[in-house]
Amino acid sequence: MATDRPNPAPYAPPAPPGHPAPPGAYGRELFEPGAPGEAERIDYGAIAYDAFTRARLLALGARPGLRCLDVGAGTGTVSRWLAEQVGAEVLAVDRDPRFVEPYAGPRLRTLAADVTSADFDPGRFDLVHARFLLMHLPDSRRTIARLARLLVPGGRLVLGDAVDLTTAGAPDSPYRLAMRAMWRGLRESIGTDVGWTPEYPARLRGAGLTGVGAEVHVPPLTPGAPITAFWLDTWRRMRGPMLATGLVDERTLAAAERDLASPEFADLSPGMITAWGERPRGGHEED
Repeated sequence: MATDRPNPAPYAPPAPPGHPAPPGAYGRELFEPGAPGEAERIDYGAIAYDAFTRARLLALGARPGLRCLDVGAGTGTVSRWLAEQVGAEVLAVDRDPRFVEPYAGPRLRTLAADVTSADFDPGRFDLVHARFLLMHLPDSRRTIARLARLLVPGGRLVLGDAVDLTTAGAPDSPYRLAMRAMWRGLRESIGTDVGWTPEYPARLRGAGLTGVGAEVHVPPLTPGAPITAFWLDTWRRMRGPMLATGLVDERTLAAAERDLASPEFADLSPGMITAWGERPRGGHEED
């Protein structure tokens, strides 16, 4: 894929102090699905993480005939793999499922819906999956509980989100400063919060799930790697929010971009934590 990207849409300043970002603003204030190249940006992240996600889903029993729900399906790489390669029956849900709709067929259906809505109830499933979704939503505990209630007894909930390995301690390199500005800019403009994601195992257990486990995957941050292209494109699309934090200026961002393109650069990418749990068999459903 080409890594050149058009300039991002004009940036609207974040809400003033004391006024939280609008809930569920991903895809509206930033990263609009209709923006040129947005599907390619999402796919860079998918290339970096799909093999890891697929291995975990197979280890948890993904197989033909399962009824699966993929929430926040994005470009549908996980949904399509479950339907086409595993042989599962998949419902791919997104507020804007335009990237998945061309692949719909007998085993893959799409639904335009908002998981934060009180009336979101698409049925019951053997496997419910979401990746890089809950970190962008308000009240993750409530959403985890809602998704857990969509499982049949014995069904598995598998959730993945970013875990920040780049901003605590360490030297103030241009790359680290850029990452700090990115996370703060995301939080101030669209409400993204990755501070809680290490608590995933406890939150799944709190939702009544058993057999809870978790693991972290950190793809190598090397020149030309998909994950490197993903972060570069993400920075370019949210340059306004990053600069608005005051943590970086144009010179710092340019230095961070040069570092990512250098074979001499050495640092960690933010990782992905994947956590899972099972709805007990024979239990009762709680709201």
